[in-house]
Amino acid sequence: MVAHHVDLGVAGIMLAGTCGEGPWLRDRDRETLARAAVEAGKGKLIVAMQVSDNSWGRVLDNADRAASWGVELAVVAAPSFFINATTKRMVAHYTEVARRSSLPVGLYDRGTHSPYVVPESHLPELLAEPNIVVIKDSAQQPSRRKCYLAAREARPSLKIFSGSEFDCDEYLEAGYDGLLLGGGIFNALMARDIIKAVRAGNMPAAKAAQARMNDLMYRVYGGTKIECWMTGLKELLVQLGIFSSNYNLLEYPLTPECLAQIQAAISGADGMGFRKDMLVAQRSFTPLVAA
Repeated sequence: MVAHHVDLGVAGIMLAGTCGEGPWLRDRDRETLARAAVEAGKGKLIVAMQVSDNSWGRVLDNADRAASWGVELAVVAAPSFFINATTKRMVAHYTEVARRSSLPVGLYDRGTHSPYVVPESHLPELLAEPNIVVIKDSAQQPSRRKCYLAAREARPSLKIFSGSEFDCDEYLEAGYDGLLLGGGIFNALMARDIIKAVRAGNMPAAKAAQARMNDLMYRVYGGTKIECWMTGLKELLVQLGIFSSNYNLLEYPLTPECLAQIQAAISGADGMGFRKDMLVAQRSFTPLVAA
């Protein structure tokens, strides 16, 4: 997995996020994952890890463990279970993490996709914390996007990345620094084309590249309802020779239609030429299967 990311030319990886099944993994599996990724990626890319939990104390313990495994950035999303979730407590949760963490902190904002959200009125004070160095914005809310852009203007060292795969062009055009995508393990080359087009001021090319990437993602994820999401993603990685199994803890289905779309995208039978969008010409590792 790490070698494939390096081949794609990405700057870093985030372990144990939603796409990485982090909230459902056992601690010993998270350690195995982190140590293996750090060893493989040493000097080649930045290794971040999601350390989210239900109290700031537990988050800090998770960050300390991640640091001992060699992880460089602790990424924190909203708790999954949070009693008395007042605004004051939510802001304090992240503030305590930012001020006490042994690692620099990335804030993972899922907006209203999460039941516990820091109101926009309190984002400026939170984002002024100097140890919060990265934002992964998956909220898909224009008003929150404005908050992050304003925070970056006030503190230029803050990096803001979009986690919304289906409208990367829009966020990059608005001024985001880059992308932090769950599907980046297979769509990174396409995402880089979007970045290059936006930075060159060629928005028609960026929108065309985004539309092509969306087409591929819908094929892999099982259509616009995303019904095969995790299993479709892992099956694609199996067929690319990166993963050995499409097994996942969330038990998404793999419909015959989705499997056929994945096979056609890799073989080129669909005539879309997606293979060149997913693989570099010369791979630095021997695939688990011939792809």
